[in-house]
Amino acid sequence: MAGGHAAATRSNLVKLRRRLEQVQKGAALLRRKRESLVNELFNRARPAIDSRKQIEAQTLKASRSVLQALATHGPEELRALGWPAREVMVDLEAVEVWGLKAADLAQPPSLVRSLAARALAPGPHDAGTATAGADVERLLELVLEAAPKEFLMRRLGHELSRATRLVNTLEQRVAVNLVDDLSHIRRTLEEREREEHLRLKRLIARRRTRPVVSEQ
Repeated sequence: MAGGHAAATRSNLVKLRRRLEQVQKGAALLRRKRESLVNELFNRARPAIDSRKQIEAQTLKASRSVLQALATHGPEELRALGWPAREVMVDLEAVEVWGLKAADLAQPPSLVRSLAARALAPGPHDAGTATAGADVERLLELVLEAAPKEFLMRRLGHELSRATRLVNTLEQRVAVNLVDDLSHIRRTLEEREREEHLRLKRLIARRRTRPVVSEQ
C-alpha cells in the first residue's frame, strides 16, 4: 500500500476488478433478500395487527370480569375458586423463513375449561367467577397463539436491519473504496505508459539526430 491505495500494478488492477464484481453481485443479492423480507413483513403485518387488537379487547374484557369477581368474592375466595392449578403444555413445530429458524404452534391451544373441569358446582354466585376464569383463559389462548408469530416478525425485522446495513456497507464503503483504488491504479498506469512512450520517442529522436561517423 502506498498513500492508502493498493500498489499500482496490473495484477492488482485485475484483482480489484474481480473483487468489485463480487461486491456488486453480493449487494444485488442482499437487495433482493431485503425486498423479500419487506414483502414477508408486510404480509404478516395485517394478521399481527388484528391479533394485537383481539388481545387488547380480550384483556379489557378479562380485567373487567376479574374486577367484578373480586368485588363479589374477595381475593382469598377467588384464589380458592381458581383451584385446581394446572400446567399448560403446547406442541411446537420448527419453521424456517428466509433462512431464519423459529417455532410455531402445531395447533392452537384450548385452555377454556368448563365448570366440571374447574370442579365447581353451579350456584347463584358462580356465574361471575366462571366468566372471569373463561375470559382469562381465552386471553392466554390468544397470547400463546400470537407469541411465536410475534417472535418470528421480530427476527424478520432484525434480519431486515442487518441486510440493510450490509447493503449500505458494501455500496457506500467497500465499493466506493474499490472504485477509488481502481481509478488510482488506472491513472498511475496510464501516466507510466505516457512517460514510457515519451522516453521511447526521445531515444528514437536522439538516434536519428546522432551524427553518422564514416570509417576511412
